[in-house]
Amino acid sequence: MSSIVTRFAPSPTGLLHLGHGFAALTAWQRARQAGGRFLLRLEDIDTQRCRPEFAAAILEDLAWLGLDWDGPVRMQSAHLADYRTALESLAARGLLYPCFCTRTDIATAAGAPHAGDATARYPGTCRRLDATERAAKRATGAPFAWRLDMERACASLAGPLDLTLDGEAPRRASPEAFGDVVLARKDTPASYHLCATHDDAVQGVTLVTRGEDLRPAADLHRLLQALLGWPAPLYAHHRLLCGPDGRRLAKRDHAETLRALREAGQSAGEVRARLGFTL
Repeated sequence: MSSIVTRFAPSPTGLLHLGHGFAALTAWQRARQAGGRFLLRLEDIDTQRCRPEFAAAILEDLAWLGLDWDGPVRMQSAHLADYRTALESLAARGLLYPCFCTRTDIATAAGAPHAGDATARYPGTCRRLDATERAAKRATGAPFAWRLDMERACASLAGPLDLTLDGEAPRRASPEAFGDVVLARKDTPASYHLCATHDDAVQGVTLVTRGEDLRPAADLHRLLQALLGWPAPLYAHHRLLCGPDGRRLAKRDHAETLRALREAGQSAGEVRARLGFTL
């Protein structure tokens, strides 16, 4: 379909590696083969880790790889007021609450094996605070995050949510598996989940291509779309590239970067062929 719109949305927290190249080529190819549009978005709201030099490097690496994009690059940091408006909309309906727990608090309360385990599901400690207790904690200046009250959010819907993934039969979305997810923190004005779904809607993205590791997030994103009146794109999840050790390529593990390959003398065509693409 000629109306297809895909996007590639990396965070400028480091140089692009082969896994990023594969993801970008996948989205670009899906759009170009259908005569559609391919957008580039930089998710740069993490002020502690995002850097301008990495943003510039992303554009340089993608152009070297042979990719072009339609329209200007969208920088999330330029749209913080829009994300705030979305958060205020949820708060006005009583669907958000302030959470003062630290990661260690959450892990301990949830019975996680290691204190500070970021994967521990939130046990709802601050959801049970009354208005007076919340006001008292905020008055002390204690840092807090805004959490979505999952039970109330799901109850506010007219009925079950359908979710369609590319090549799969429609099924019922199950966002409750996430629990009371964080939608904003003091150091990050809005979460990935909120910003990504907001921007996909604003930019008219119709097909979201991303790695298998983000497959579970589609259920949560479908809920946010329903709560905020945003359209639901089709989701396609591609395989993840792994290193010799079997672990998926990641910046934190110093995966081989596109820049390093270029500086080592490899051509863009050779890298594309290595990833399984021909332009």
